[in-house]
Amino acid sequence: MTDRTWIRNPLAIYTGNDMDAASGIVVEGDIITELVPAGGEPSRPVDRTVDAGGHVLIPGLINTHHHFYQTLTRAFPPALNKKLFPWLQTLYPVWADLKPEHIEVSTELALTEMMLSGCTCAADHHYVFPEAAPDCIDIQAEVAERLGIRVMLTRGSMSLGQEQGGLPPQSVVQSEDIIMAESERLISRWHDASEGAMCRIALAPCSPFSVTSALMKASARLAGEKGVLLHTHLAETLDENDFCLKFAGKRPLDYMESLGWMESNVWYAHGIHFTDEEIARMGKAGVGVAHCPSSNMVLASGICRTKELDAAGVSVGLAVDGSASNDCSNMIQEVRMALLMGRLRYQADDLTHLDALRWGTTGAAAVFSRDDIGALAPGKQADLAMFKLDELRFSGAGDPLAALVVIGHNRADKVMIRGQWKVEDGLPIGTDLTDLMTRHSKAAHELITPHR
Repeated sequence: MTDRTWIRNPLAIYTGNDMDAASGIVVEGDIITELVPAGGEPSRPVDRTVDAGGHVLIPGLINTHHHFYQTLTRAFPPALNKKLFPWLQTLYPVWADLKPEHIEVSTELALTEMMLSGCTCAADHHYVFPEAAPDCIDIQAEVAERLGIRVMLTRGSMSLGQEQGGLPPQSVVQSEDIIMAESERLISRWHDASEGAMCRIALAPCSPFSVTSALMKASARLAGEKGVLLHTHLAETLDENDFCLKFAGKRPLDYMESLGWMESNVWYAHGIHFTDEEIARMGKAGVGVAHCPSSNMVLASGICRTKELDAAGVSVGLAVDGSASNDCSNMIQEVRMALLMGRLRYQADDLTHLDALRWGTTGAAAVFSRDDIGALAPGKQADLAMFKLDELRFSGAGDPLAALVVIGHNRADKVMIRGQWKVEDGLPIGTDLTDLMTRHSKAAHELITPHR
């Protein structure tokens, strides 16, 4: 018999749908089996009860775009206060020195940091493969498996170096034969298409200006054959639009559509500078967008048109983006940032805290084409986060759910993934944070010291 756990009587609950669960939820094994209505009790006896009386309960947050390795170059002095292209050109030589041990510890720290912020599923876009670290995605998958967090690992790539008119140095580009062979190998080794999957693989050439059109087309073909998703950066800055017009003779979205990248298995990171007509085409095609509010603010890239994307039928999910442009990996903070940044564009009654929560949960699940995560409902995976409102800044809050976002939290008290507690009392189970930070800081120092 599978144990039944009743998470009982939270201060507030956001289910991600219109279902009433005021008296909590029942988890059976790795699945949510019951929503308990206000004043009610589970339909059958439970084996244990978790008192959620001091917590706000939400679905586990889903991060749709990240670069784990960039936790090693946070607030890197030579890259501060620069726009996207010069920022990249400053950091590429540093990232070219990545080694396997750097990938392992940066992945562990990024995933732990995200779990502590209520994240239960995280994407990573890794596209830097120096000769010394060819197996980065395998390392990431192994770390995620050890920690017990869901991941969408995207096999990035760069094939156009500076000698071919691209941005990255030649030391971090790969041949198209190697990229495609590795992409196919990783899908065979790690991709799990089944319901409740803990690891999935997507194909993710870095950007339109760092790979050839042939590689973009080949990636789209392979993704179609293998049934995996496609991902890339797109329309992040006005400079990118200008570069794409000069490089390809087309606006970024038109260029991507000509390469077979306007399909329902595609999601773009950032997606800021689209026209009304382009947004309508994206909605019709069923593509998704990873909205990265903090990164967009740090790099002054612009404001994503989230409400227009929503209205057109484009799936919108939230993302922390790389820690060198955020500079943190905190998903519950990103929910608040999405709300506040959106209020710079939309009226207060047009964009609410519920919109931001939706983008971080059900919207993000739709970006990943998953209907088994992102909401609290019978049959969904038991992925959830619980936040206490016991700090000074929450005192007197009238609406606990709104307080979580509007006042702003930064750390979950409890996190469950696939029915297993991964965070309790605000600490990750099985991870020594002091040891992790010591190892991570040492790796960061080793990586950046030669480039100061």
